[in-house]
Amino acid sequence: MNTSVRYLRSATCYAEAPNLWINVGETPFAYRDLGLQGGVPVILLNHWGAVLDNFDPRIVDGLATRHHVIATNYRGIGASGGTAPLTIDEMARDTIALIRTLGFKKVDLLGFSLGGFVAQDITLKAPDLVHKLILAGTGPAGGRGIEKVGAISWPLIIKGLLTLRDPKTYLFFTSTANGRQAAKAFLDRLKERKAGRDKGPTPRAFLRQLQAIKAWGRQAPQDLGRITIPVLIANGDDDIMVPAVNSADMAQRIPEAELVVYKDAGHGGIFQNYADFVPKALSFLGA
Repeated sequence: MNTSVRYLRSATCYAEAPNLWINVGETPFAYRDLGLQGGVPVILLNHWGAVLDNFDPRIVDGLATRHHVIATNYRGIGASGGTAPLTIDEMARDTIALIRTLGFKKVDLLGFSLGGFVAQDITLKAPDLVHKLILAGTGPAGGRGIEKVGAISWPLIIKGLLTLRDPKTYLFFTSTANGRQAAKAFLDRLKERKAGRDKGPTPRAFLRQLQAIKAWGRQAPQDLGRITIPVLIANGDDDIMVPAVNSADMAQRIPEAELVVYKDAGHGGIFQNYADFVPKALSFLGA
């Protein structure tokens, strides 16, 4: 496996970015690297069960027009080694170690869903490491309804299997005409990469991450007032996985937070509205 963070890159889009690995301790972490060198890199942290192929290529490519972007797997997920952690705390510590092993002293974080939990915890654990923070489709520790993610998701996962549709159709998007159209477009984008695709999550890793999500929903609230950096919070107005009320709650508790709510959108609001989200994120992150 490649343990060097320096290499010649020829990819011009996320669908062609090479798979890379770096050893953090004795565990190899898989990642992909795209965009401009220099400046503060943007680290992407994704949802429950997500592998490298689950990052929206339109969002990654859009951010990479002006930033160095790194998408990574969690431990035990996809092509990353080790065993999937049972807590957000462990995922956050893994990611801090990964960032430092990559040689970065300051990063921006974009966390979607589970990734937003991890991004908050990283920022509280290592405040000097994080420059700016984007939280999408996510919520705080102890947030309303987060411990029920499994109970909400399993029937829709089964529905996806029975209807021969990807469960994200039902989990991430509304049942309106706009929602269904956006779901198809998003799922088509995820298939654009043809070669070097990542491995899917194992059932064991999938269930271990769900335990971490439930624990996050049941733990005591964190002091989000300690997050004093600029934070952009985005969500759909009809998120059934992490209720949108959690986005408003975080925006009230974080001093420098800006909240964006997309209408007729669900958990995957930033995917449905990527044409609006990408310019917003680029403006927020700055040069």
